[in-house]
Amino acid sequence: HLLLFLLFVGPFNCFASYSRATELFYSLNEGLPAGVLIGSLARDLRLPTAGGQHPATPRPPLSFTLASHGLGGQYVQLDNRSGELHTSAVEIDREALCVESSEATIFGGSAAVSSSSISSESCLLLLDVLILPQEYFRLVKVKIAIRDVNDNAPCFPVPHIHLSVPENAPVNTRLAIEHPALDPDIGTNGVQTYRLRDNYGVFTLDVEENESGERTPYLIVMGALDRETQEEYVTVIIAEDGGIPPLVGSATLTIGISDINDNCPQFSDSQLNVTLNGNSSLGTHVASVHAVDMDLGSNAQVTYAYSQKVPQPSRDLFHLNESTGVITLSTKVSGDTPKLHRLIILGNGPGCIPAVITVLVTIIKVMMRPPEVVPRFIANEVEGVVYLKEMEPINTPIAFFTIKDPDEKYKVSCYLDGDGPFRLSPYKPYNNEYLLETTKPLDYETQQLYEISVVAWNSEGFRVNKVIKVQVLDDNDNSPVFSEQLIELSIEENNVPNAFLTKLHATDADSGERGQVSYFLGPDAPSYFALDKTTGVLTVSTQLDREEKEKYRYTVKAVDSGFPPRESIATVIITVLDKNDNSPRFINKDFSFFVPENFPGFGEIGVISVTDADAGQNGWVALSVLNGSDIFVIDTGKGVLRAKVSLDREQQSSYILWIEAVDGGDPALSSTAKITILLLDINDNPPLVLFPQSNMSYLLVLPSTLPGSPITEVYAVDKDTGMNAVIAYSIIGRRGPRPESFRIDPKTGNITLEESLMQNDYGLYRLLVKVSDHGYPEPLHSTVMVNLFVNDTVSNESYIESLLRKEPDISIEEKQPQISIEPTHKKMESASCMPTLVALSIISLGSIALVTGMGIYICLRKGKKHHRADENLEVQIPLNGRINLHMLEKKPMEISNI
Repeated sequence: HLLLFLLFVGPFNCFASYSRATELFYSLNEGLPAGVLIGSLARDLRLPTAGGQHPATPRPPLSFTLASHGLGGQYVQLDNRSGELHTSAVEIDREALCVESSEATIFGGSAAVSSSSISSESCLLLLDVLILPQEYFRLVKVKIAIRDVNDNAPCFPVPHIHLSVPENAPVNTRLAIEHPALDPDIGTNGVQTYRLRDNYGVFTLDVEENESGERTPYLIVMGALDRETQEEYVTVIIAEDGGIPPLVGSATLTIGISDINDNCPQFSDSQLNVTLNGNSSLGTHVASVHAVDMDLGSNAQVTYAYSQKVPQPSRDLFHLNESTGVITLSTKVSGDTPKLHRLIILGNGPGCIPAVITVLVTIIKVMMRPPEVVPRFIANEVEGVVYLKEMEPINTPIAFFTIKDPDEKYKVSCYLDGDGPFRLSPYKPYNNEYLLETTKPLDYETQQLYEISVVAWNSEGFRVNKVIKVQVLDDNDNSPVFSEQLIELSIEENNVPNAFLTKLHATDADSGERGQVSYFLGPDAPSYFALDKTTGVLTVSTQLDREEKEKYRYTVKAVDSGFPPRESIATVIITVLDKNDNSPRFINKDFSFFVPENFPGFGEIGVISVTDADAGQNGWVALSVLNGSDIFVIDTGKGVLRAKVSLDREQQSSYILWIEAVDGGDPALSSTAKITILLLDINDNPPLVLFPQSNMSYLLVLPSTLPGSPITEVYAVDKDTGMNAVIAYSIIGRRGPRPESFRIDPKTGNITLEESLMQNDYGLYRLLVKVSDHGYPEPLHSTVMVNLFVNDTVSNESYIESLLRKEPDISIEEKQPQISIEPTHKKMESASCMPTLVALSIISLGSIALVTGMGIYICLRKGKKHHRADENLEVQIPLNGRINLHMLEKKPMEISNI
């Protein structure tokens, strides 16, 4: 064959060979786009074109056709006229195309072995091309080798690789990493090297390549390991291919340092001899072996296994539990079973030479057959388990048992072994028939599973057990039970909304849905309490106010999910605890007390009522006087206000106090109230006579004084108020030549001349004047002596003074003065002066002018005085020879009513 190698310019290299045998070879890179020229069949086969070199003999055009449009044909496009072969729109992926083998040949969708002239790493596409017309007919076999490009990065099959290294591993220990990275690319584009991101100074990696070219990374220990220092190393293993540029892949490598095992299992004996009856039932315990490993944890775990020297029949006859070392009979002993079995058992420990013990089992063959126990179940039974509902009635039948001897040689008896409310009794009139039944109702909550045995034995002592399991089925026969029937809670008032109160808990002894408990509020529960149906969490959605309501009492229900449902009720009592959120409150903001003066010291003036809506210490109220504490004191407990001293209205008529009330909370709250104390007057002051100032003073009265003329006055004051200060004047004693000649005005105290004085009326007049108030219940009074000396002149004062020094013999008049309380505004008419003028004119015509002028002057002055007294209600003190009346202060009389 003649091979033609052609080099194509572009992103690929293509070469072909041509022979008379019509076989062409091309090669191209994978992943090329559509329309890339692979080769020209007409040119590579040197076929003549239309017209050729002899235009005189025209040739028909050539036609190129793919003989098959299988898997290989979808990757190429063949020009029917020119015979040019191009890549198609389907991109060639070498790894997908040759997934099964690196030496695959694709032909019409099937794989075949390529020719020996193609590299072992080649992936081939085989195409059959037909060339027409008939005179140029050829079947051309085209082989296209797909060259690999580095389009795949190495990838580890697992993201985390775990490797265990014993802590006593020597330096240069090599451990294969079981999960090497995979790279679909081939050749140098495949995985070439491995490295560690962090080797911790004690590890490195090496790569070994086997005969098939597979590269396996090995972890090499480069330093001493100590599990107690560091029990685990976590790093990243990186795989790198040989492409340009190289691609990498990584995975997490966890290197665990395992503990060394310096103790191995040991059996206490080297050999154990046992015997076994030939009629033993399956599962019969034959022997137990136990090896002890002094190590801890996994290093002390011992597993048991038969040695390879134990023959298979012995292995089949006796089962060895690899964890517990218990040997049991796994198949029935037959007549062909050997009498002696040597069981060599190995006790394996991690990294240890197995410990060995030999168990010699001698089988004693028994010729007689054991009794037979044949059950016939009445209740529902599945695989040896009988299912009974709880609360089934007494004597519920479970099963019939037939007890017999298969050889019919021996008498067989039976009994029931096991605990539970069951009874096995003969069922008459049949022989060897027994009935198993219940003796009392079953309770699932007490016990769910019973295991009983019907034991049959013959007269030779052979026994047979028939084990029966009774499973009790649950029924909804239990109501939920609260952990507490009375749930007492407390919460502070002014709580946050949706505050947690408690979590209710009720249990139901039933199983499954019948034991699932839901919680509900009772109908008497206020709407602002909420109870979670599933969790039983009780909350309150609003703020509670203890002053509004201190205790809440309502019911809650626990309901199970059985049918019909069962429920139970508990009572919830919630006590709202007090907080100091209320200030003390006085019943009035202003208190007024009327107290008589001279009230005794520490007497009760009044009670200050104050309340606090809080409870306990928060509601304790202490009262104190903010001002006037030197005079007044208040009883903190009772609120009684008292004065330390007796109060005198004449010194101060009223007091204004501020009382503070402080509660016992923390912090404390307070409030204040105003207290007004008004002192009521009592008649404790008699009238005080200001004029005349002495009982020894006297006044000269001229005989010519006209009747009705004012002579003098008595002026007195009273420190009391009201009626206690209303003063009345009266003459209670008289002495003189004609004592009734003088009268006193009960209101003003003015003393006037009633009658004209005669010659025989000269002399000293002594008037005892009583000044009395209108106090209640007993009026108080004072007395004063008014001395009037009727004469033209005072020629001998010493004589008059001697008369005054003598005790007057005066009889006391008991008549009380009558005085109107209401002041009158009626003006007193001026005394007429006409009679006086007529009298004077008769006595002396010569002095008529003088007397008339004097009379007019007296009348005018008298009228002016009366007018001023009536309108202003003032008392004037007239002049007397010994007193400078201009130095006296006029005092208005106050009349008030309370």
